[in-house]
Amino acid sequence: MSSQTPSRQAPQSTGKPADAPTRRHLLVGLGAAGAAGVAVTALPLVKTAAPAAAPEVLAAAPEAGGGYQVTQHVLRYYQTTRV
Repeated sequence: MSSQTPSRQAPQSTGKPADAPTRRHLLVGLGAAGAAGVAVTALPLVKTAAPAAAPEVLAAAPEAGGGYQVTQHVLRYYQTTRV
């Protein structure tokens, strides 16, 4: 019995230099150029923030509570979250 080992062949060269442009590089470049074009076009549309207005004064909380209230809607929510 003779043992046959598969012969390994050296990878064949495609004849292209290693840094030759490929379709992938072209598509990536086109995508980057398109994104840059959109950014340049949209940049003038960005408005600067308006000057800060005077801060709104919040109403004081009621003395006798009046904040959180357990209503029918809240109770129904709690029933739906039970496991």
